[in-house]
Amino acid sequence: APLSVYMYRSGFARLSHARFSMDAADLSDVQIHLTNVAIQKHNENYDEKRGGKWELHSLKQYLLAKDHDPDKVHRLFWEIQDVILYSLMAVQKVIIQDKHCFELYGYDIMISDDLKPWLIEENASPSL
Repeated sequence: APLSVYMYRSGFARLSHARFSMDAADLSDVQIHLTNVAIQKHNENYDEKRGGKWELHSLKQYLLAKDHDPDKVHRLFWEIQDVILYSLMAVQKVIIQDKHCFELYGYDIMISDDLKPWLIEENASPSL
């Protein structure tokens, strides 16, 4: 049977509370490079109420408000969907397909300055 995929479009983005940097002196600073709550909650700018999570809709609105080309912002979200679909298609033959159950996957995708999505990792049964 063909692989069936259902995408939850109201996902979320995790954000760092420190400005990203590739400076050699900052490479070991986990608060810059990791968005896990367990790490971010120790940052002085941590927002206890939001916890560093934005709904994807809010992220999209933010990018549009920052004067990014609307076509490029919309294309970013289509490309994120493509990353997810292509990664599942690549392993379709080894995914257990049982009509009585389902598998939940979480995707870590980084967005570069030029609004390109980069797959970091895919998690089976992610922590929500």
